[in-house]
Amino acid sequence: QPDVRAVIVSGAGDRAFSAGFDLSAATFATDDADVYGSRDLGRAATDALAGMRAVTVAAVRGWCIGGGVVLLSACDLRVVADDATFAIPEVDLGIPLGWGGIPRLVRELGPALTRELVLTCRRFSAAEALAWRFVNRVVPAAEVDAAATELAEVLAGKARLVLEMTSRHIDEAADQLVSPASADRDAGLLALAYLDDEARAAARAYLTAREGRR
Repeated sequence: QPDVRAVIVSGAGDRAFSAGFDLSAATFATDDADVYGSRDLGRAATDALAGMRAVTVAAVRGWCIGGGVVLLSACDLRVVADDATFAIPEVDLGIPLGWGGIPRLVRELGPALTRELVLTCRRFSAAEALAWRFVNRVVPAAEVDAAATELAEVLAGKARLVLEMTSRHIDEAADQLVSPASADRDAGLLALAYLDDEARAAARAYLTAREGRR
């Protein structure tokens, strides 16, 4: 809708902003895993967020995992609960990070930090994300919705055309640093991983360990 100036993006409930892929469908643990359907759906969602004319304000509570971090990187502004937890576990799952995630994260975090987070799969906190300037505000969990709404209301008071043009200009400048076009390699990397026995074994081991922790 062209008259909308700001949109708040949040998860359903307090448990997670987004857990990314459905792990049972997204890994190579079985021959019939719908990895390509999951990839295409996630990429479409990310591109839709990034392409919105309105400014997007993410409101993050709980877990933000894998593709969820990519979705977050596609939002213009990010308000995060102080107890939110982030991770990008795809390498441990035996799959490359998809959804156009690598170029987006390199653009937002830089190559060295992207390598660390994607290759080690370690968890990181809201405080770390703020220190890296990956998020705009960290607030108590009970205040996330109010803080995101306050920010959206500030944006809603601006002239729509100028708001949209300025946001697009910022995107264009950021794209000069890292072009999102390189995300087109996702499909090829996924196909290579699907043919790799070690990657599929890693997927099975990850899912087995996860079931054991439940």
